[in-house]
Amino acid sequence: MASTDKPAARVDVAIIGAGLSGSCIARQLSAYEIDTVLLEKECDVSMGVSRANSGIVHGGFHHNLKYLKSKLEIRGNLMYDRLQRELDFPFKRCGILVVALNEEEMKHIDHLYTQGLENGAIGIEMCSRERMFELEPKLNSDCVGGLHAPGGGVLEPYRFVFSVIESAQKNGVEVLTNFAVERAERSNGHYRIHAADGRTVEARYVVNAAGLFADSVSRIFGAEEFKVTPRKGEYYLLDRATEAGPQRVLFPVPTKVSKGMLVIPTVEGTVLIGPTAEEIEDKEDLSTNAEQLGQILDQARKMVPKVSQTDVITAFSGLRPAVGDGDFYIDISKKAPNFIQVAGIQSPGLTAAPAIGEYVKDLLKKAGCKLSEKADWDPFISKLPRIRDLSPYEADELVSDNPGYANVVCRCEKISEAEIVEAIRRGHTTLDVVKYFTRAGMGRCQAGFCSYKVFKLLMRETGMSYKDIRKRGAGTEVLQDAL
Repeated sequence: MASTDKPAARVDVAIIGAGLSGSCIARQLSAYEIDTVLLEKECDVSMGVSRANSGIVHGGFHHNLKYLKSKLEIRGNLMYDRLQRELDFPFKRCGILVVALNEEEMKHIDHLYTQGLENGAIGIEMCSRERMFELEPKLNSDCVGGLHAPGGGVLEPYRFVFSVIESAQKNGVEVLTNFAVERAERSNGHYRIHAADGRTVEARYVVNAAGLFADSVSRIFGAEEFKVTPRKGEYYLLDRATEAGPQRVLFPVPTKVSKGMLVIPTVEGTVLIGPTAEEIEDKEDLSTNAEQLGQILDQARKMVPKVSQTDVITAFSGLRPAVGDGDFYIDISKKAPNFIQVAGIQSPGLTAAPAIGEYVKDLLKKAGCKLSEKADWDPFISKLPRIRDLSPYEADELVSDNPGYANVVCRCEKISEAEIVEAIRRGHTTLDVVKYFTRAGMGRCQAGFCSYKVFKLLMRETGMSYKDIRKRGAGTEVLQDAL
């Protein structure tokens, strides 16, 4: 994501954290006549909690309306169709099934159905055994019934963030990456925010959307004391050729501590199974282990017996930022003036993100921020062509304009040179972010064949040497001390 290294001028609002919440808040504010800056400690956006999650747009039945997260989930769900038309990110409203494997679990299905009705969940349906197999033939024969929420869906969370931030930048928001907030002080109605590298930003209002590190940021600004507890979720990713791929997102009947381990048909055609739910202390721990991943396979097979380890192409983990009672913590600080807390955004945070943007905008108005709508605000971004989505005739026309589309760099995912070059020219200059932006390296071989070609394109387009190419940020040079 394009960024500047110079300090931003004094702004009206500084948002700390360029994940799902921060990006949606930034885009919401970009529609108003105020100066907004988005501060991110990583080398690019969507590199924290938002990078590794289930990618589910939830159906509005898991949580009671007494929770803020439930209200924002329901509102956010309804916003995705319009957002997809405006921002061109991969999204499919495929629906959700909750699978009951015995009559005792059907009692909880009844509770979820009633709760979904009260919440206004789109088209929610309590299903017989026959109806469940009509909706998903690959279910375990032990299924006795379940719940259908056709309003649920799947999307690529990182592509969503990239698109949202592109829209925000188009409408005037400044993005500063590698900006790790180290300290802050307040004087003359402004916060002066200091980054670890010496840069500073001054802002009248600050929004703390720092994910796993929201508790640390809150302390830096003298706001509320709370603790963010990382909850690790481990996943397996199955090849798009697997026979286990369902048509809809499959949930088990949830427990008191977790929604359980899911079988998810991703929007790009692979299958995700997981996650686990383990509270840990280390906010940087993204390790996986065989015991946890073995549990994932066992649990997934209870719903879809055809899940096979031979279809696994990779394993990964993500961290969710749990706070207090598990609800979202979004409020005006009672200790720090003009400071908005946006913390504890775990599931259903992705679903709720667009509504969080609206909610925080209203909190800023309540806190005294004057918001006047822009007459020229443009919600649309330009659509990026993808060679794998085109007919042969459309592809020929595209290649005639740009021969780079004829050079397929990633064979597994059918990603062309032109798509990778476009990602690089938009400021995505690490291997991981090029992968997230384009999907190059996400297929069966997990970059075994295409990483060298991406290396060469990064060197050609940026002028970097092979020693400068990084997997992620500083200290992740891939070929350090090689050759």
